[in-house]
Amino acid sequence: MTRALQRRSFHSSSLIRTLAELAGMEIDEPDGDFAEKLGQWIDFADAITLCAVHNACTAIPPGTKSGARPVARGAIAQDFDRMRVVLENSIKVSCSPNAGQTRLALPIPKPGTPIEDASAYEPYRRFHLAHQRDMELSVRLLRAKVREQIAKVSPRLKQLADFDAALDGILRDRENKLLLKVALRLNVRFDQLLKAHQQTFASAQQEDSLDLWMKAGSWLTRFCSEIQTVLLAELDLRLQPTVGLIEALKQENKKHT
Repeated sequence: MTRALQRRSFHSSSLIRTLAELAGMEIDEPDGDFAEKLGQWIDFADAITLCAVHNACTAIPPGTKSGARPVARGAIAQDFDRMRVVLENSIKVSCSPNAGQTRLALPIPKPGTPIEDASAYEPYRRFHLAHQRDMELSVRLLRAKVREQIAKVSPRLKQLADFDAALDGILRDRENKLLLKVALRLNVRFDQLLKAHQQTFASAQQEDSLDLWMKAGSWLTRFCSEIQTVLLAELDLRLQPTVGLIEALKQENKKHT
């Protein structure tokens, strides 16, 4: 079933930790509390929108019991789990150097490609952005579907679904702009690994070749593994709001059992 929430803030997400580790950085404690930081993302018009949603929520009388069947509630979590597995498998398969023919495949340099061309990060940037587009579309549709489904369970969950929809609309563009910067971080890491590889061969006065790049433990094999780790961490981050909705549904279920 659906994995439980593992994080308490954006700051402690697996994506932040992974990027910090790749950059060799320590994660500092954030200044100010979460609510204060979130307030910097919301302008006056957005605040009015959230206030209106909140006021509408508090106007709904509590205490109405759920009319949904337990089987239907379980189906929501099952649909979520299936979608998570599909997205995770898509990342893992496409990031494998031996994946074969897939819709999204790592741009591994073909034999005979000039070293200068093979050293370009641009193909990997496009690969990463293609996965981001897939995740954005799939997760957005899944989140909307879960909101629609849990809103039918109880007034309390309808309140949560309405507030999540409003918050999603306000924060989505800002979130996507920040996530686009992940590709820039990977570019730095790509250049770092390539430079270290080139310096090793230069100091040993050996001739470099593409055949060496994909051997076990080589710089490009390592980068392929790291880009998979980053994509899986990003998927986890994107799914967190939907996981929160599922967790709220579980808590509501306990009240009626």
